[in-house]
Amino acid sequence: MTEIQQAGKDFAAIVHLPFGAMGVGTAGGVVTEMFYLPGTTPEQAPANALAEKAVQQLLAYCDDADYVFDLPLAMRGSEFQRRVWQSLREIPRGQVRTYGELAKHLDSVARAVGQACRTNPFPPLVPCHRVMGANSLGGFAGSDDQNGFTLGVKRWLLAHEGHKEYQWQQATLL
Repeated sequence: MTEIQQAGKDFAAIVHLPFGAMGVGTAGGVVTEMFYLPGTTPEQAPANALAEKAVQQLLAYCDDADYVFDLPLAMRGSEFQRRVWQSLREIPRGQVRTYGELAKHLDSVARAVGQACRTNPFPPLVPCHRVMGANSLGGFAGSDDQNGFTLGVKRWLLAHEGHKEYQWQQATLL
């Protein structure tokens, strides 16, 4: 699903961030999902303490790219997806990997890594924005529209985290 399709979804909170908005889902004491939403999406006050904690941590990350998230996550997905998501968490801030590099590391293929990135339920906690195509920015959150909202989010996140190619864009995206 795209970020636009998620706009009608029930979230425990929706917070405005420098790159748009983010919807946070919670249930049973864990964060169940996070979705990038357009900045025009109305904010929604946190419905519970965990949603409040998630909002505070997202804001802290936007203030400091070195912020370390500490949220209980409902890690669902196949064994392969969870391996990909763990590999994403091991990419240092300010660096990127290609889908092919991750595929080689996981003894898989780039397309499968891309699909696992697309289904990542916890961006930016599981930083799929740090994965690129071999010769391009690649896709992000199910979109490859180079002028689209989600790739704008990816550019902002990369610049925020100090990726040299995108640092100059930080000021223009705020």
